Amino acid sequence: MPLVPSKDPQLVLLRHGETEWSVSGQHTGRTDIPLTSAGDEQARTAGRALAGITFAAVYTSPLERARRTAVLSGYPDAVVDPDLAEWDYGPVDGRSSADASALLGHEFQIFDDGVRVLPPDPGHGDGRPGELLEEVAARARRFTERADATLRDGGNVLAVAHGHLLRVLATAWLGIDARFGSRLELGTAAICQLGYGHDLRTIEGWNLPPHV
Repeated sequence: MPLVPSKDPQLVLLRHGETEWSVSGQHTGRTDIPLTSAGDEQARTAGRALAGITFAAVYTSPLERARRTAVLSGYPDAVVDPDLAEWDYGPVDGRSSADASALLGHEFQIFDDGVRVLPPDPGHGDGRPGELLEEVAARARRFTERADATLRDGGNVLAVAHGHLLRVLATAWLGIDARFGSRLELGTAAICQLGYGHDLRTIEGWNLPPHV
């Protein structure tokens, strides 16, 4: 069932479809793995849910799992925006939270601990140290300001990206601490709607499943 378009412009977020690592719980940053067949179908279903909304601009992360989601959901001409790339997890890339917790000796919470809590590792994230949460938030703010200009002109914007990046983006939209993103669960191919209410930036729909 398609989403009903809002009378006011919205910034709509779409997380990429399922991958093998989203199923296993491994952090998938810059490791560019494909969608599963189920992820392909999720993307198509999300496209049907979005079919009733006209977008003035559509953007996608440069990573393949997001770009394929954009294509399968009906937006093959989505503009690639590097600011929508997933958090560079560095030494956490490819590890689950349980893996990181075992290495640290305490429960790993990425929004509190960050990824540099582990040393660089050539086997994870190609030895990169990974991004600070503040760096991810800065990218998210840059994107929201560009999207806001389109919304102010009366057009809807669609952003196809990743779980953690989109959670941080929501906090950037609201102008609140990026660590609040830890409280915003987001499933694969889920849709979110950001907009305005009483001249305030608002969340109007969150983690809507692709069969909505």
